Amino acid sequence: MALSGLDIYKLLPKTNCKECGFPTCLAFAMQLAKKAVSVEKCPSVSPQTKAALDAASQPPIKTVSLGSGDSKFDIGNETVMFRHEEKFRNPCGIGFIIEDSSSDAEIKSKIARINSLSFERVGQKLDVNLVAIKQTKDPVRFVQAVKLAAANTKLAVALISNDLQALKEALVLVKDRKPLIYGADSSNFAEMGKLAKEFNAALAIKAKDLEDAVNLTQELANLGVNDLIIDTGEKNISDKIWDLTQARRLALKKSTRSLGYPAMVVINKDDPYEEAMEAATFILKYASLVLIKGLETWQVLSLLTLRQNIYTDPQKPLQIEPKVYPIGAVGKNSPVLVTTNFSLTYYTVVGEVEASKVPSYIISVDTEGMSVLTAWAAEKFTPEKISDTLNKLEVGGLVGHKNLVIPGYVAVMSGDLEEQSGWKVVVGPKEAAGLPSFLKNL
Repeated sequence: MALSGLDIYKLLPKTNCKECGFPTCLAFAMQLAKKAVSVEKCPSVSPQTKAALDAASQPPIKTVSLGSGDSKFDIGNETVMFRHEEKFRNPCGIGFIIEDSSSDAEIKSKIARINSLSFERVGQKLDVNLVAIKQTKDPVRFVQAVKLAAANTKLAVALISNDLQALKEALVLVKDRKPLIYGADSSNFAEMGKLAKEFNAALAIKAKDLEDAVNLTQELANLGVNDLIIDTGEKNISDKIWDLTQARRLALKKSTRSLGYPAMVVINKDDPYEEAMEAATFILKYASLVLIKGLETWQVLSLLTLRQNIYTDPQKPLQIEPKVYPIGAVGKNSPVLVTTNFSLTYYTVVGEVEASKVPSYIISVDTEGMSVLTAWAAEKFTPEKISDTLNKLEVGGLVGHKNLVIPGYVAVMSGDLEEQSGWKVVVGPKEAAGLPSFLKNL
């Protein structure tokens, strides 16, 4: 648990020597509490104090990294139970299980499909994270499947097997990718831990319940294995949510270090709809990594969209840069539309303008990421603000007319806007869906 400034002050030598750059030890302690300085700046701090401060500075849920290069992703490091308390930090990883019983052609086809699961939504790229190879046949075939996967994707790799020799041979092939080994239980944790240390891999434990998870993480921590991920096994949804919620609560509220690791869920459903619904449930509460079998676009896009929404900072709306956006082959006679810089609003408008096939300019006004009506009510989308934006961006030089289309919901400002800007205001539709027919008849 993080220490307060006063708690840290009690551990310091209290000499007020100023060698740390601060006038008093108390001032230094306050900066340590904010993580603005390092304890190393104090020349008189004892090794015991340094160890205590280092332990206190650790996040309640450890950060675990998987993959390498552009495919590297972090999970864990969460600090709150509920998103509105601050934000969720590292997005839940989404991976796909491929069994080694598949033929080489099938494995290549599935991996090609996984590689293609990349989307763009409201200006952000949404990607999947991991390929998991599961052993169902002999060790030789498992290693062959891992080799095939490694050669055909740059994504992080997970190895699902209990065969230690097969795991070792497979780890040699992916050792540079920070792979994940799944999974260690009470019968093999020592051997699995040794492999994880040897190949610098993360290790998932496969526990029966939370008590078993506590025992396994403690044993592995004693062996020096710290990049751990917790799975409490295959259970029904309500029991699994209970495990995930209690583990998170105990780590955050009770500082239970042995549960302070990311959690993962392996979903084993044949029905793609059930699979997608379960995955969505666990992304919400509180999985850091979800493995599924389904590769349907509708499944993956829905999960990535949900993840994007949940892991967006609720205090910072998604925004685009306030500027002029030309849509299509614009010219001097192209319509000029004005809207806010809230990403969802802007991309909704863009989609409808593109559908109209009428080349147009879209002017994005800085409303601090608020939608049209919200920004208008908050006086962020006003005649003055729009007029200033038109002048600043020199929109008049882009077209040979002075007609400006505004959203129908703020038609009330049209008179004031005409007076302040010198532009003739045309009131557009209230909903973006009305833009195609509106622009064609403009």
